[in-house]
Amino acid sequence: MAAAVETSPSLEILVREPEGYSIWNGPPFNNNNQPGIMLEKAPCTSAKFSEDGSRLMVTKSDSSTSVYDSRTLKEIRCFQIPNVAASALSPRGTYLQTFQKSTTPQEKNVVLWNIETGDPVYEQFQKNMTKATWPSIQFSSDEAVACRLATNEIQFFDAVDFSKGISHRLRIPGVAAVELSKAPGSHVAAFVPESKGSPASVQIYACGKELQSQPLARRSFFRCSTVQLNWNHGSTGLLVVVQSDVDKTNQSYYGESKLTYLTTDGTHEGLVPLRKEGPIHDVQWSYSGKEFAVVYGCILFCIIKDNNADCSNFGMLFDLADVAQTCELVGHLYAHKMVMPASATVFDKKCKPLLELGSGPYNTIRWNPKGKFLCVAGFGNLPGDMAFWDFVDKKQLGTTRAECSVTSEWSYDGRYFMTATTAPRLQVDNCIKIFHHNGSLCFKKMFDKLFQADWKPESPDKFGEIAELIKSVDSMKVEETKPRGQGSTSKKTASANPPAQKPAAYRPPHAKNAATVQAEVFSDNYGEMSKNALRNKKKREKQKEKKAAEAAAAADAT
Repeated sequence: MAAAVETSPSLEILVREPEGYSIWNGPPFNNNNQPGIMLEKAPCTSAKFSEDGSRLMVTKSDSSTSVYDSRTLKEIRCFQIPNVAASALSPRGTYLQTFQKSTTPQEKNVVLWNIETGDPVYEQFQKNMTKATWPSIQFSSDEAVACRLATNEIQFFDAVDFSKGISHRLRIPGVAAVELSKAPGSHVAAFVPESKGSPASVQIYACGKELQSQPLARRSFFRCSTVQLNWNHGSTGLLVVVQSDVDKTNQSYYGESKLTYLTTDGTHEGLVPLRKEGPIHDVQWSYSGKEFAVVYGCILFCIIKDNNADCSNFGMLFDLADVAQTCELVGHLYAHKMVMPASATVFDKKCKPLLELGSGPYNTIRWNPKGKFLCVAGFGNLPGDMAFWDFVDKKQLGTTRAECSVTSEWSYDGRYFMTATTAPRLQVDNCIKIFHHNGSLCFKKMFDKLFQADWKPESPDKFGEIAELIKSVDSMKVEETKPRGQGSTSKKTASANPPAQKPAAYRPPHAKNAATVQAEVFSDNYGEMSKNALRNKKKREKQKEKKAAEAAAAADAT
């Protein structure tokens, strides 16, 4: 086992700032708890690793796109593509796919380039680009299968020789989105929206030409606007998050969502049995593909006025400023914390619950690549609470908080969890935080402005067993003050799980009681008044008593 750990690849982190991108070595860091710089800042407008981490794609301001070998950081080839709007690497970095704005169908604006030769191997016209249609050509993880969505059909290619063009077509009238399974690329899922009274549907087909006559699995939905298609490793199961714009039950401001599970062998086609009503916030498969985790359920705020409870559904994930403004509009109110927090559950591939991960202000689930640990968290407009769990031993390891996090992900060795606060989503307090598997903070760095922070992808199989990797863990507490410029970090020895620091609330001009609302909404106990709320209540009662006494005195004088 020791030999496996010694030969494991080192972790690396891509960091992009306004001046460009740099490559850091990942933790564990040196004695000063600072990362080493493997590549100094280089100008770019975007940077991204291939799925296997073997190559790095960098787009520059002069419309050039360079591809680098991730091991040596040497440029393999530079492509000069005027007016390029988007670019993507194939999973193994064999091909570069680019999109340019085009005005006529005669101009083929989507090009697939062979990176080694620099030659275009396939070209086509695509009117526009959306999240559902880019990248236009999808590859399996081993690049053995390639396909693209076209009008009323899915087109398949010979992934070894694109010069042969389209090898076969799968006719699906009205198809609007497709998702190719990745490992292996044996199946494809297709989404057909509602049309003329017919329900929407998700269908699974085999990718082989001779196997495509009938769908292997199919599920129909009414009230379906969009879907998210999530394949597992092994390509045996598909999770479908079905989203409608309007919730007929009026339980959520953000519409209605359901979670459906389909298998390629047809043994399961139906809803995942969740124990609570409400929206699906996040879902993720384990690396093995044998389990999946779901965060789900309504989040309600309870508003109190004159000691009479008035529970109001402000919808899912409202911003604190919105809550404060609402309170200001309807009177001198103060709010309880959410009384119906979201829940998180782990299921097996037969949809049987394996582990309950508790309830709280959560909307995010991240499964450790080695399969042992999970992090359930509340990011975006939620306060950033995180709970770390050991799935194998079925116990909670620790809790902490990472306020205002925009991105979050486990390292590929399974030991560390990194969060980042980035622009343009947030323009202040940009930072990188790295936590141990149990939630203890081991590194923090502030930035004037940070655009991106990503782990370099590696196969989890290249690393040793997690029990050996985490044998020695040094937990460090980092000061939360923001230094000038790039900032510096200082550290103190602390307990394994330092107490979370609450952020200062944003106070808009129209919301004088925003601080009170925030303190109460995110108090430490569900359904109980915070200290600020009790203090404000006593002040109001004293003011009422004083006014009543003054009124009585005035009446006696007359």
